[in-house]
Amino acid sequence: MTHTALLERAERVFVGGSNGEFRLPPEANLVVSHGEGAALYDTAGRSYIDFLLGSGPMILGHGHPDVVEAVTRQISRGTTFMALNEPSIRLAERVIEAAPCGEKIRLVVTGSESIQFALRAARAYTGRDRYLRFEGGWHGVSDSALHGGRTLKPGTYPATSPDGGGIPRSWSGDVLATPFNDVERAAEVVERHRGEIAAMVIEPLQRCILPRPGFFAAMRELATRHGIVLIFDEIVTGFRMAWGGAQERYGVIPDLAVYGKTISGGYPMAAICGREDVMDVMNGWRPADDPKRIIASGTFNGYPVGAAAGLAVLDVLERPGTYERLFAMGDRITREVTAMGRRLSVPLLVGGEGPVLQVLFTSDREIVDYGSMFRADKHKAYVFGVELIKRGLFVSPYEKIYLSLAHTDDHIDRLLQSMEEVLRDVIAKMD
Repeated sequence: MTHTALLERAERVFVGGSNGEFRLPPEANLVVSHGEGAALYDTAGRSYIDFLLGSGPMILGHGHPDVVEAVTRQISRGTTFMALNEPSIRLAERVIEAAPCGEKIRLVVTGSESIQFALRAARAYTGRDRYLRFEGGWHGVSDSALHGGRTLKPGTYPATSPDGGGIPRSWSGDVLATPFNDVERAAEVVERHRGEIAAMVIEPLQRCILPRPGFFAAMRELATRHGIVLIFDEIVTGFRMAWGGAQERYGVIPDLAVYGKTISGGYPMAAICGREDVMDVMNGWRPADDPKRIIASGTFNGYPVGAAAGLAVLDVLERPGTYERLFAMGDRITREVTAMGRRLSVPLLVGGEGPVLQVLFTSDREIVDYGSMFRADKHKAYVFGVELIKRGLFVSPYEKIYLSLAHTDDHIDRLLQSMEEVLRDVIAKMD
């Protein structure tokens, strides 16, 4: 079947012609045929260097032989059991050993589930209902998380509102938001709502915003002083920024952390990990009428195929030189794209670090919070992304660039060459 016919069929059957929020314009739209290493191929026979990586899970690239072998072996033994199985036990041990906060763990299926269960655990453990988040952070798509993540009116602290339709407005009353990197504002809100806040949820690399020195340490102290459960959302950063994730890289240990993407090798798998006393609210042996007992279960919890794939990925990531290589590529892109902006008189900043980057078209001097990102020129960023796709670089327009161990220096060369071409021939001419 032709590429055009497949796109037409997708338009007929999928809502909006796609299977989620990710949708490309007609001139850049594609149907993926297969992936191999750092490359994607579409049904029209075109190839792309993949810098989206399935939104992050494919940190080894596509079809890594160790992952394929592990998954093939597990599938022949069974795909799911809703019972303890060896791959899930081994993966749980690896995550606990690597995570500075690791004492107990629950393996679930999606990142959205993991943060939902972590919040539920914090509420049950503390007996409080509210939680504090940082405006613009992304914590999945559950009703409890979609408040203050994608607001179109930033700065109404600490009030939040639903980030889309179908979410009860009444729930926003229990979700408080302050700006990322603003210690004073967070402290003021916690003091004002003393004894009401169950959890503080932080995306350690908030989209592409780096923490200022001392910010996490201040949040740790604030949470400890007020009996608040500190949750790190390490879905993106876990095993990507360092073997011990953001906790290791930034030197602050939360009470709970949630993981996904890198621990599953491209298969559904996520985890909640942390302090034993907080995690124990998930203990199914607690009496049914115990107010601290929560339900954090699911048909595919401990999915053995995902666990087997995740173990294979972690084996590779644990090899010497992994993180040095990922950061060297990211540092080079940051350095050279920043220089391109100056040379071509295109105001821009490169956010993030190491294997997670994002180009923002902005006259701001630094990216410090959601307001910094909100003020950036989204139209230019979208055009920039679409033009890269048309040149064979697969990205998500106005979103993060992910790097993998499958990327080579030649891949980075081609990315930088195309970026300069788009900046010079398209973006610089838009004003």
